[in-house]
Amino acid sequence: MQWTVKSERSLYADQWLDLRLADVELPDGRHLDHRLIRMRPSAGALVVDDQDRVLLIWRHRFITGRWGWEMPMGGISQDETPAEAAAREVEEETGWRPNALRPLAYLQPTSGIMDSAHNVFTADGATKVGDPKDGFESSRIEWIPLQDTPRLIDKQELVSSSTATGMLYLLCERRAR
Repeated sequence: MQWTVKSERSLYADQWLDLRLADVELPDGRHLDHRLIRMRPSAGALVVDDQDRVLLIWRHRFITGRWGWEMPMGGISQDETPAEAAAREVEEETGWRPNALRPLAYLQPTSGIMDSAHNVFTADGATKVGDPKDGFESSRIEWIPLQDTPRLIDKQELVSSSTATGMLYLLCERRAR
């Protein structure tokens, strides 16, 4: 059953998000007002070294009040491709330049309320090129064993849905070999 958007208008917008109100027609003809958030697309990368460890950042998210492991990720500028944005984010947030990126997953983490395209890439290895550009992004940068993914999810140290999905996908790929 498909819902049909009859109209949509912005309630508030800035450089990061657009809070909108949509008049949605349900399959039975009823209408409802549905609030939604539109965000610009983002890109990130899971860089894996030759020991099957993933380059992650340990950061605090004030919105949820939680610490957790995340892949480097951020918004895609108008003048760059998703892969270029992912590579830039890895270097800015970790000080490591990833090797060639390949697409891993396209995700919409909260599609019931938000349009927030997450383009997730992976790379086999990276080169240390310096310190992270922004010291406020994370408290630690570490190579975390990919096999620890289920344990980190169980301990709620890995709650970012895009990071968890990407790591589980990589773990499944490796186990299928």
